[in-house]
Amino acid sequence: MVENIFVSDIMTRDPTTISPETNLLECAKIMVRKRAGSLVIIDKEKNLLGFISRRDILWALVKKSREDLGKIKAIDISPKKIATIKPDSTIKEAIERMKMLKFERLPVVKNKKLVGIITVRDILSFHPEIYPEIGEFSRIKEETEKLKRVKEKEFSRNENTCERCGKQSRLRKFNGTLICEECAAVL
Repeated sequence: MVENIFVSDIMTRDPTTISPETNLLECAKIMVRKRAGSLVIIDKEKNLLGFISRRDILWALVKKSREDLGKIKAIDISPKKIATIKPDSTIKEAIERMKMLKFERLPVVKNKKLVGIITVRDILSFHPEIYPEIGEFSRIKEETEKLKRVKEKEFSRNENTCERCGKQSRLRKFNGTLICEECAAVL
């Protein structure tokens, strides 16, 4: 059944688009207003130029000040290589591509022109039981992000942080664990 359903059958035909000159502050406003998770950057001829997501804007917000968001153009933070899919691809091919790339959405392009966007939500809305592993894909992606955050925390942990209570203090090694004076007194 999945082999007989094409991307063009269930894609969103009118995705939220912006011009390459749109600044990130305006992009954020558009995303909120349209309740969009991403924006597709196109030129006047509907050629696909780029793609930005909420994550891209959050990244820029963390790296820059709010005032800078009005100066940074969407095209400046868009990836140079954009994963796309053709409208005559099957849903199975779309799911496999999304899983392989760990993307939740793909712009749909025909002859370099944007014709739509396909998202995991589009696929699940069309036929929820179509692919049980999509849910598994989301869980794996979420767990991967959690592990990444934990590892980052471990690396950023100060050498003077007690491994038992989290306070910063002079530490002692106790049974292979670095603990503060207070925790050592309790043990």
